[in-house]
Parts: sequence; structure tokens; C-alpha cells
Amino acid sequence: MQKILGYMRKAIQEFELISDGDEIAVGISGGKDSLVLAQGLYALRKFIGIDYNIIGITIDPQFKGVQGDYSAVADMFNKIQIDYHIISTQIGEIVFEKRKEDNPCSLCSRMRRGALCQAAENLGCNKIALGHNFNDSVETFIMNLFNEGRIGCFSPLTEISDKLTIIRPLVLAPEREVKKAAVKNNFPVVKSVCPADGHTNREHTKEFIRKMEKESRGFSDRIMGAMRRSNIDGWGGKQNK
Repeated sequence: MQKILGYMRKAIQEFELISDGDEIAVGISGGKDSLVLAQGLYALRKFIGIDYNIIGITIDPQFKGVQGDYSAVADMFNKIQIDYHIISTQIGEIVFEKRKEDNPCSLCSRMRRGALCQAAENLGCNKIALGHNFNDSVETFIMNLFNEGRIGCFSPLTEISDKLTIIRPLVLAPEREVKKAAVKNNFPVVKSVCPADGHTNREHTKEFIRKMEKESRGFSDRIMGAMRRSNIDGWGGKQNK
């Protein structure tokens, strides 16, 4: 986890993501990113010099009406003595059965984000930490450019109300390092049962970026560099304030 902690510490300091007294809800999907994020925030508290608290929140969409099995994740949180909450919803049924969305990911993401924000506020949190990594950032920029014809990405820090801010402490960590950390530490990754898993626009974008990296090594780093230098959506960090 040392490399991950380094990336996280840099992001937290560069984008001023966490302050003393923050109550942080970590969005736990059960995937590698969210589990590494939770463990990283837990470990960083010991030496980063910022006084904050964390809890874990899982929004269970209950795909096909079946409750997700997050028991191993609950055990992980219990071992590190961090509160963990599972919020059951009907998001899976609404998206795939009632609405039958052509683009289910967009609606599902919005509904899950809304449910997470409500749960975080109910539990007294002022920040929500999400597990987007370096690769997610580049992919989102490419998707916005090619699919929507606009230059933009999610931000490392987004104030969504006067009570709640979204932070992304993993945005400088490459996906390969996140995966290594999850495997090496045997984190209890929950396999996705989403009907759209593996068939999304993001998967097509990943494949495009892999192809570009083979043809022009450093493609992703150059995209990120352009985002940072242009200060797109706050990616320039402290030096561009």
C-alpha cells in the first residue's frame, strides 16, 4: 500500500481535499478502487497530520431484485473498527426492468450518487470520498470529448451543496497500482453482478486508450498533463488558485 498512500497523500495535499474535523463517507461499491480507498484513508490518518473520521457506505442497487452479498466487506470494516452501512435500494429494478434504459449506466450512476449523498447527510458527514483513479480520469475526459463534444472531466473536489463536498483521493493513482494493492492485501473485492458490466461505453474507451498506448506510449500521461496545465475543472491544483 505504500505507493498508493503516496499517491493519495499527494492528491490530498495538491487539491486540498481533507481538512481537520471532516466526517468522510467513503462510497463502497465493493470493487478494488473503493476498498483500496477506504484502507488508504484509514492508514493515512496515522501520519498525514489531519484529524478526520471515516465511515463506509454501500448503496446496494439489488440487481434483479437480489440483495448483494457484502458480508466480507463488512468483516473488513469490522476488523479496522470503522462503521459500515449498507443501504438497500430498488435502483436495479428501476433502471433495468421498469425504465429499460438504453444507456443504463448514466441513470444508475445518478440514482446511486443521490442515494449516497442522502445517506452521507443522514449520517452527519460533510464529505464523500469516491474511488476514481488516474485511468478513470483520463477515460472520462476522452468520453466527454468524443461522445459529448466538450472538454471536461469530473473534478478532484466538487462542492455539491453548502453541506456536502465530493472528494477523489485516488485520482493520481494508476489503476494498475490500485489493482496490485487490492490483490497483495487480499481485499474482499465483490464481483459486479450488474447486467451491463463489461458492455459499457467506458469499456470501449478503455480499449481505445489501450490501443493508443501501444501506438504512442505515454498517451494517457499527456492527456493528464494537458488537463493539469489547462486547469480543466480544477485539475491544476493549488498553483492555479
